[in-house]
Amino acid sequence: MPETTTGTPAAASPAAGPGVVPPEELPPFYCPVESAVHPAVRRIEERAVAWLDASGVFPDATERAWNLATNAAEFSCRLAPYGDEERLLLFAQWTYWLFALDDTRLDAAPAADRGPDLADLGLRLVRSLEAPGSRMLGSGPMARALDDLVLRTRAVAGPVQYQRLADGVRDLLLGAAWQHGNARRGVVPSPAEYAAGRIADVGTRFDAAFVEIANGVEIPGERLYSGPVRALVEATGFIAACDNDLLSRAKEAGEGAAAPDLVRVLAHHHRCSEREALAAALALRDRAMTLFLRLREQTARGADADLRRFLDDLGHWIAGNIRWSDTAPRYASPRPLHRLPVPGAVLGVTRRPDPADPRTGPPGLPTIDWWWDQSAR
Repeated sequence: MPETTTGTPAAASPAAGPGVVPPEELPPFYCPVESAVHPAVRRIEERAVAWLDASGVFPDATERAWNLATNAAEFSCRLAPYGDEERLLLFAQWTYWLFALDDTRLDAAPAADRGPDLADLGLRLVRSLEAPGSRMLGSGPMARALDDLVLRTRAVAGPVQYQRLADGVRDLLLGAAWQHGNARRGVVPSPAEYAAGRIADVGTRFDAAFVEIANGVEIPGERLYSGPVRALVEATGFIAACDNDLLSRAKEAGEGAAAPDLVRVLAHHHRCSEREALAAALALRDRAMTLFLRLREQTARGADADLRRFLDDLGHWIAGNIRWSDTAPRYASPRPLHRLPVPGAVLGVTRRPDPADPRTGPPGLPTIDWWWDQSAR
């Protein structure tokens, strides 16, 4: 399908009809990487929940239930399954906190009212990371919990690791502001724009920073920011974002999502049905997965032990994100359909042995085509 390079008004998107895919209809996922989880995941979860309860961040029992339904401790323990337990505890607490922020501050108001507030929140939050005790977020429970996270993270992370984490938070908030800005203006981004924005919005660089911290490694800048490793980190975030879009369609559809997912972006810009767009989304996602596997293998050949561990965990990240999403009640029993999370709910994810699109070249999206330049085909 031809690429469109700029965003256009959302009103032009195709109306719902026979081509619309039911949100609960999940395609099989191509992921020839096995997931792993840290053996102390349940203990880490218990400790993280105890910290959350003590912090007072939940306004009521319902919000507490839905926050814990993220299974954020499991998510963290699948991204760095061989990491240090105390550092993974921090990762889990940060992730629960960010989900609470998303639910109470980022998704609490209509899209039209969020833009300026989100920019203000982003500046205040990032400065709170850079200047602990600055009280830029005030003195409420969320602010106090963040101050605690910041102080404890700075105590275990080196200055380079911590700055990468702060930059990851800044990038995440920039992506969120971009998403909400599009929604406020009624604009559907082009596929190329969407790929770039979702890599930020999904928290790619924040999670990558914590993979380093959890493993107690610090990849030298000349390696971490080299073309191949940058491409691998971005491809990991993009694949996870595609999977999140597909796995959370029931949740987002029920909420009348302000920001479109990849399927809706492709349907809008290619003027096709959602069913055709779903096939295109899978093809794009699987081409990125094929590139990831090939480029990771090539990059690992000249890597030291720390970088190889980091590259291994990028694979754990992709596989773990799918496994975690399958059973996290936040997605398996979406809030628009349930008053409270349903214990034991599953999405029913299945796998496929081969990519939906076997082509190995770039997909024609100028914001990400450069990944393929890093790989010898």
